[in-house]
Amino acid sequence: MELPEITMFEHGIIQVKIAMSYPLRWVNSYIIVGDRTWSVIDPGPRSEENEAAWQKVWGTLELDVAQLESIILTHHHPDHYGLAGWLQAQSDAPVYMSARSLAEARLSWGEGNTAAHDLIDFYTVNGMPNEITDQLPEHLQSFVAQVLPQPQVSIITPEQPFKISGHWWIPIQTSGHAAGHLSFYQADWKLMICGDAVLPQISPNISLIPNSDPEPLQSYLDGLRILGEYEVEWAYPGHRRPFTGFRERTVKLLDHHEQRLDAMAERIRIQPLNGYDVCMSIFNSKLTLHQLRFAMSETLAHLEELIRRDRAHKYQQDGIWIYTAHE
Repeated sequence: MELPEITMFEHGIIQVKIAMSYPLRWVNSYIIVGDRTWSVIDPGPRSEENEAAWQKVWGTLELDVAQLESIILTHHHPDHYGLAGWLQAQSDAPVYMSARSLAEARLSWGEGNTAAHDLIDFYTVNGMPNEITDQLPEHLQSFVAQVLPQPQVSIITPEQPFKISGHWWIPIQTSGHAAGHLSFYQADWKLMICGDAVLPQISPNISLIPNSDPEPLQSYLDGLRILGEYEVEWAYPGHRRPFTGFRERTVKLLDHHEQRLDAMAERIRIQPLNGYDVCMSIFNSKLTLHQLRFAMSETLAHLEELIRRDRAHKYQQDGIWIYTAHE
């Protein structure tokens, strides 16, 4: 097992690249080192390789796992949440996330959940062909191993100062990419640990999924405006490199989604289409199944936002939702 790439930053912040699936290849986990303790933010997806990676990391950095103070999760997606239960078992450290994020984890991974079945039905009524939906049960089941065992969770209250390794941070709750997502702002250092709420170079996926936020794109845009108000010199994202120009990046992401909304409105102005057909007209047709799932949910998030803005409406035809633009 090779040692994951480790990068040291000021203020005791250490970035550790933990392996995940293509195309992103790794998730940024962060260690924050204090005088006597250390904390981990987003330990990555569970696998035997990542367990060995973490053991090598704390051995190389001479960190005592018994002094792990806290395991903090920005949100419930497997590439951020997955190893939390395993790491808790190694250290007996508390695991923290927002109440809404915990509810989303239970919706997705809790005992007796129907998330996979509900998602397949949702895609079906939005036009996804059977030859694709037939592949989804096995695909979705493959993520379960990445989140076991599930942690015992303590709740972080948004906007209430939260101590991480001896310093106070402000947890900022937003939605869109994941309901209940937390970013963490350190005012003295002007640092933002932003998870997947704001990413450099790539746009975070915004997904409409059953039983979650019914207006994820609007929620995401609202969250960008909130985050953009903070004075940030360095931002530490869940993917890609830490970056400057945080406020400018929030503006670019706002513009990106307005352009995407306009593109979809134009597609359904020319011809009424189901969600899958809109997705195929916008995104690369050579997507993996994993990428197609994200693209489909993002398409539906934008189409529903067009309806919310009274720029479009939908109707059923042969059991499939059809979207058409208002003239």
